[in-house]
Amino acid sequence: MRKGTLYLVPVSIGESRPDAMLPAEVLRIARDLRYFIVENAKSARAELKRLGIRPPIREIVLRELPRNLRQADLDALLAPLIAGDSAGLMSEAGAPAVADPGALLVRAAHANNIHVAPLVGPSSLFLALMASGLNGQNFAFHGYLPVREPERSKRIMELERESHREGCTQMFIETPYRNASLFSAFLASCRPDTLLCVATELTTQRESIATMPVSAWRANPPPSIEKKPTVFLLLAG
Repeated sequence: MRKGTLYLVPVSIGESRPDAMLPAEVLRIARDLRYFIVENAKSARAELKRLGIRPPIREIVLRELPRNLRQADLDALLAPLIAGDSAGLMSEAGAPAVADPGALLVRAAHANNIHVAPLVGPSSLFLALMASGLNGQNFAFHGYLPVREPERSKRIMELERESHREGCTQMFIETPYRNASLFSAFLASCRPDTLLCVATELTTQRESIATMPVSAWRANPPPSIEKKPTVFLLLAG
């Protein structure tokens, strides 16, 4: 029996309509799927309505990714694909399995010889990197830094030294209500000549992207980033 395909379905970020951000072929594929693996069923259902899926929403099967995936969970989620049905993996925003849950499911799909098809769509990480002016040939995404001090500042300084040594752009995100605290930690921990990019509310009308040396950030009012989706990037010279 031919197995189904696991489509990695991107979700629009910001307030953009799906048809303004996603290619027509991506919309066509997503609109015909009847089985989705998601982070949150309620928000996924709303996004699918925005996508304009063709089957009635009551006929769509939504399965949430457990926080702590066990092998039994993976087997259950992939069972319909092994039986021949295709599925869409969706995150809350942007590209699934990148800075989001889903990588273990994708790995399990490969282990079961299920075709994995990534679909074209937005990623706040790559949009921020593109617009930062920092090194796009050598970069690393570190996700969330430690919340508490002195662990956070110690980690920032370690990654700043690595950036200086390797010429590597270091990328981070934070829970939006902690953005201001993380920004302050960068200013307190980094050298004055280190470049820091702050990219906020990407793809929205309130989008803000700025790259300056830490010394310039210290000399200016702090950016308005509290409770707003933000990507931080640094490059030490």
